[in-house]
Amino acid sequence: MPDPETLTVFVVSDATGETAERLSRAALIQFGDAPVRLVRHGKVRTLEQIRAVVQEASGGDSIILHTLVSDELRRQMLAESRLHGVDALDAIGAVLERIATHLHLTPREKPGLFKQLTEAKTREIEAVAFAFRHDDGQNADGLDRAEVVLVGASRTKKTPTMLYLAYRGWFAANVPIVLGVDLPKVLHAVRRQRIFCLTMNAGQLRELRCVRAGGERIPSEPYTSLEYIRKELLHSRQLCLEHGWQHIDVTSKSVEEVSREIIALLPGQEPRRSPLG
Repeated sequence: MPDPETLTVFVVSDATGETAERLSRAALIQFGDAPVRLVRHGKVRTLEQIRAVVQEASGGDSIILHTLVSDELRRQMLAESRLHGVDALDAIGAVLERIATHLHLTPREKPGLFKQLTEAKTREIEAVAFAFRHDDGQNADGLDRAEVVLVGASRTKKTPTMLYLAYRGWFAANVPIVLGVDLPKVLHAVRRQRIFCLTMNAGQLRELRCVRAGGERIPSEPYTSLEYIRKELLHSRQLCLEHGWQHIDVTSKSVEEVSREIIALLPGQEPRRSPLG
């Protein structure tokens, strides 16, 4: 049995209850070491669950603080708490109603949206950091954690495509294919369905390399040689066939188009979670 002199704050939510608990703790810190305990009830989504919480709270000095986004659940909580003489505070209803009045919109009333948004943003940040660490073959020992690995000759849109995917939450990396240079062995640990070889028309690729060579003072030979470029592209296609990688011709395609093709070809399309931990 709880101490009769201790105030019990029941934190109730139709999602995890994390937001309501943080709000409660932010308020309680103003009362120092006052005798208060928190009891969290998450995923409360039925009348039976509400009744059980209210019944538990009615057994002592208690407050129910809830962040129920469903209008129906809020009404049920109000009715049940009044019936049993329990002090219940709706921490989100008034906010939703005031915003809805100004926007002339109806709230979606879907639990957990804030947590989903937070997780999505966190994942995007991790994915972008991962991409920068694994650009152009860097830190190859971490390639086995990538969801997408782009391979191809220089200027075949590997880096911009990788970053486009990363900003959308995909853990992507890229590895250059260079004549006479071995690919990292860890690449064999990546499922071949997640490796995409990007190629391009030799003439267009030469144009891109000429622009880069002029702007970055890169020696033109053999980098912009049409014969050398054709050898590199042939070598890329041979590797693609040898290892069973996915192949995408990026000639005259935008980064968005290339990325959509990659996503459509990825296996499973399971919900993405951080492969880092």
